[in-house]
Amino acid sequence: MLSRSNFIRGAAFAALAFVSTQDALAQEAKMNLFKIITVKDEIIIGLTADELQALGGNEASAVAHALAQKGDLTVWQYNVHRGPNGELLQAPSAKIGLLAIASLRVEPYATPYQIVPHP
Repeated sequence: MLSRSNFIRGAAFAALAFVSTQDALAQEAKMNLFKIITVKDEIIIGLTADELQALGGNEASAVAHALAQKGDLTVWQYNVHRGPNGELLQAPSAKIGLLAIASLRVEPYATPYQIVPHP
């Protein structure tokens, strides 16, 4: 039989775990990843919801349209890195410039890793 104090500790731990998971998911939801297919390679970029709105939407088409209209965009490139505890994270690695002339396609990108927001 579970004592009252053990039950309360267990409930508190479950609540804390739920809040931590929800916080991580909320943080992930703030970042949107896109794959830019260029003439030479593929690049993963990350944009916040605010950055996407500034480009005129919240989908890959908004990124493609903004890139075509402006001719170039400055964005954060994302790669998989190891976190402090050894876990794999999708994290910003460099601020890069994209040129419309070299970009062929923009696609949404899904990752199984936690996404680290850029600065």
